[in-house]
Amino acid sequence: MNAEMQIHLQKVRLFGYHGLNAGEEIAGGEFEINLTTHYLPDKLPILNIQDTLDYTSLFAIVKNRMKKPVFLLETLASEIASEIIAKFSVVTEVEISIYKLHPPIENFEGSVGVTFKVKRN
Repeated sequence: MNAEMQIHLQKVRLFGYHGLNAGEEIAGGEFEINLTTHYLPDKLPILNIQDTLDYTSLFAIVKNRMKKPVFLLETLASEIASEIIAKFSVVTEVEISIYKLHPPIENFEGSVGVTFKVKRN
């Protein structure tokens, strides 16, 4: 059987100091992250955590990377996805969206964000 499994982290809210605008590196802001990883399980049904991707490990990567300020969300998204691909050999694809929930844009209500998708070669 050729089956694909996906592990999701959805609506993860973390605080970070990412951005180009003056003061963002000091004040910081709230971000929302959605992450999907794809992999091909070795066996089904999956009965043990060792036979899947542990979402707590994925969360740890996201949380730790969010602590390191960068200017661009594009940088942040590609670095998180690349780290996941490098760390977990079973992962075939990663898609991550990162939203800045309160961007410092005058007269703007809403969020801004990026989505990055990478597939293993």
